[in-house]
Formats: sequence, C-alpha cells, structure tokens
Amino acid sequence: MNRLLIVALACFSAQAFAAGDAESGKPKSQACAACHGPDGNSPTSPDFPRLAGQHYDYLLKALRDYKSGARKNPIMGAQVGGLNPQDMADLAAFYSRQRGSLHVLR
Repeated sequence: MNRLLIVALACFSAQAFAAGDAESGKPKSQACAACHGPDGNSPTSPDFPRLAGQHYDYLLKALRDYKSGARKNPIMGAQVGGLNPQDMADLAAFYSRQRGSLHVLR
C-alpha cells in the first residue's frame, strides 16, 4: 500500500511540475509577439509587460492565473483560454531564457 502511494505521488508530482521546453515554446510564442515582441521585449509600450528574462515560475503562475481567472485581464484571459498546461510551461521556459532589455519610456 505504501509503495503504491509513493509511486502514485511520484507520477503526479512529475506530471504536475514538468518543466517546459523552451524550443517548443518558441513557435507557440508567435501569438504573443504582437504585444510582447518576438523575444518578449515589448516594443515601447508600458501596457505590454516585458516577458524576456522573467523567472520561469513567475511566468507560469501568471499564465495559470489568467487562465483560471484569478488574474484579470480580458485580452490575456482570451489568449490563454486555449493553452494546455504543457503550452504554458513551454512558453514560460521560452521567455525565461530570453535576454531582457530595459526600455526608457518617454
């Protein structure tokens, strides 16, 4: 019984916390590029946050929160509606590995 429980928890944990794949996230990021830029460095608008270089866990939580409605934004809510957990993990991996740039907005 204990062995079965350990195996079940190990399988669940591995699936629930599977790391994203940055290479798989790159083509998935095309829909995000219009607002966040092709590499996650938003063009010049403070309305669209810079995603490049953000922490993986932060990006993944933000995507999950938009999808669940815990974080409110009508545009982002619609964008993440069709994403599955692996899509979100892949996007978080892609953007977390990009080099962030600083913008001076005038």
